[in-house]
Amino acid sequence: MARAFDGESETEPVSVARQRHRTMDDLARASGISRPTLSKYFDDPDSVRRSTRERIEAALRLSDYRPNPFARNLNRKRTRTIGLLVPSLTDPFYAEIVSQIETRCMAEGYWPLVMSSQGSAELEARAFEVFLAQKVAGVLAGSLGTPRGDHMMEVLAQEIPLVLFDNAVEFPAPFVGNDNRQSLATIVNYLCRTGEPPAFFDMPAVNHNSRERHALYARAMEELGHEPRFLGTQAEGWKAWDFERFGFEAMEDLLAPGRLLPRSILCANDRIAFGVMAAAFARGLRIGRDRKADLRIAGHDDHPLSRYTCPALTTMAQDIEGMVGRSTGLLFAAINGETPTESRVILEARLVMRQSA
Repeated sequence: MARAFDGESETEPVSVARQRHRTMDDLARASGISRPTLSKYFDDPDSVRRSTRERIEAALRLSDYRPNPFARNLNRKRTRTIGLLVPSLTDPFYAEIVSQIETRCMAEGYWPLVMSSQGSAELEARAFEVFLAQKVAGVLAGSLGTPRGDHMMEVLAQEIPLVLFDNAVEFPAPFVGNDNRQSLATIVNYLCRTGEPPAFFDMPAVNHNSRERHALYARAMEELGHEPRFLGTQAEGWKAWDFERFGFEAMEDLLAPGRLLPRSILCANDRIAFGVMAAAFARGLRIGRDRKADLRIAGHDDHPLSRYTCPALTTMAQDIEGMVGRSTGLLFAAINGETPTESRVILEARLVMRQSA
């Protein structure tokens, strides 16, 4: 029988000392603390009295028992897990978003379950199935916006709070993302004011952002009285997220003898710009905003590596901190049963002028 003691005593329960406890029931029997009290403590240590908390912590110091969050989640109607879906975990842009969301989730007492669609509609749909099976408390999704993914997202949204970010898919769920109209207009205006109007180096049509940026570049050019010009037309049918390779190979084609290349190029995202710059450098072209340069190249997103290219890349910086803060805020409010005060949050980007343009 375990010996009771108060929070001031230094005497530990003998039955717990150096014992192995595989389950919470084992720990409860050995420590003399009820299982419901232990469960309440593991959910929120501050929810039990101080003297009880000290007894539990003393017992844990003498035990090898550690709660299994996955097993505990299966017995709950709502877990302390947040599903997090991004298109790519290898892209530092999304890696930064994941890192910030993880920090915010843990600060609220949740653990993120991170999955990547790898640009695949099939994998995105399977990720939503996993979130449903794990009974996550809520989901933050950077969705591709494909019919198969949308179907599973609809099934998930009927059961679990859902907030979308980054890619504005046509779906009735709260969304937080970049104001592509403002960002494209800003950088097109800057490039037109400081030199030759830019041609637009397209990106593969992997999501809604790609199509939207294409259209909004054209609108910005027309509003300034310039004819839009598109490069990288072989992006059609290119489904991979290997943007650097796409930019490099498409730029190599444009640099073939006899082809007239514009002096100013705006890339749909920074990763494409990396490939374009590498191809231009390999041909001996000088990139920069001074008059001796052969090309001006700009991008979009302010990818974490953009400041380290040679020369550093001029781009539009998305408000990642704002995107993470607003999307997690909307999700936690929904989990707590609060009525959202806004369903669509559009954040302005900031022009970052560096040496490439």
